Amino acid sequence: MAESLSTNLAGVILRNPVLLAAGTAGTLDEMGDALDLSRIGGIVTKSITRRPREGNPTWRILPTDGGMLNAIGLANVGLDAFLRDYAPKVPNVPTRVIGSIAGFSIDDYVAVAAAMDGVEAIPAVELNVSCPNVHGGAEFGSDAAALSTLVRECRKVLTSTRLFVKLSPIVAGPVRLAEIARSAVEPAGSQPAGPNSRPGAEALCISNTLPAMAIDVESRKPRLANVTGGLSGPALHPVAVKLVHDVYRAFAKDSGTPLVGIGGVIRWEHAAEFILAGASAVEIGTGLFADPRCPIKVAEGLARWAARQRVGNISELVGRLELPEKR
Repeated sequence: MAESLSTNLAGVILRNPVLLAAGTAGTLDEMGDALDLSRIGGIVTKSITRRPREGNPTWRILPTDGGMLNAIGLANVGLDAFLRDYAPKVPNVPTRVIGSIAGFSIDDYVAVAAAMDGVEAIPAVELNVSCPNVHGGAEFGSDAAALSTLVRECRKVLTSTRLFVKLSPIVAGPVRLAEIARSAVEPAGSQPAGPNSRPGAEALCISNTLPAMAIDVESRKPRLANVTGGLSGPALHPVAVKLVHDVYRAFAKDSGTPLVGIGGVIRWEHAAEFILAGASAVEIGTGLFADPRCPIKVAEGLARWAARQRVGNISELVGRLELPEKR
C-alpha cells in the first residue's frame, strides 16, 4: 500500500494522501489515542493565533442532517503555549505535521508564520483565511487584493517552510474563486522565494465550512450560542468537489499547483472523487467525530481503488475525470 499511496504534496512527502483537518484532531497528536497516526499521511494542527483564545460559548458544536454545525471560534492555546508545550513534541509524532495559522491582521499571521518557520519538524503551514465562525474570519479569503498582500508578507518570513492556503467556499462563482486562487499562488508584487521558488502558496486547500445556522422552534432561539456557525460533513461534500474541479480546471492544472480537497470525506469514495476532480490529497474532519478510524479506512480503500484502476501510484489519477464531449 505504501508505494501506491505515497504522495508528494508540493515537496512534502506523505505516506498517503489522507490528512486530519485543522481544528478537528486536537492541537497536535491527541487523536493518537484513537487511531494509529503512523497509518495516515499527516495532521494539520489546530489553527494557532498570536494570542490564546477561549472561543465561543456553548453550544458551539451541534449535529445536523447530513453533517455538523460548529462555531468554535478559533479556540486555541496561542502561539507562546504552542511553542513551549507542543512544538518540542512534533519530531516524535509518527506522521507529517502541518501547522495551521489564523489571525485577524497581517501582523498576526506573519508573527505565527515566522515562529512556525523556526520549528524544523513542521515542513509546511496552512494559512486559514476562510473561517466563517469569527468576526472578520473570512475577509482575507474573499478579497483577492487582501489575500495577495497577506501571502506576500507571510512568504517573506517562511524561509524553509512551504506555504499552503486554505480558501473559502463562499466566494461566488468559479471565475471568482480562480481569481482568489491565483492571488494566493501568484501574489502581486512578489518575487520568487521559498523552497520551491514560488512567490506565493505552494498548495491550495479547498475548502472550509459553509456559513449556516439552526433554530430551536420551541424557544424560537438560535441553537448555536454564536447564532451562526459553519456546516461541515457529507452535506458539504458535493459542493467541495465542484470547487476543487473548478479551481483545478481554471488555474491549478496549468500552473502545477497541488490541491487538497476538504469537505465531507467519510468514505474512500469521497476521497477518490476529490482526487479525480484534481486534488492530490484530502483532509478529514467531521468524519473523525463519527468514526475516529475512518482515515485509515479511507486510505485502505484508496489503495484498493488504485489497484483496480491499474496505476502504480495514486497521483496518476489526480484530475483524471473523464468529462463528456461538448456538443
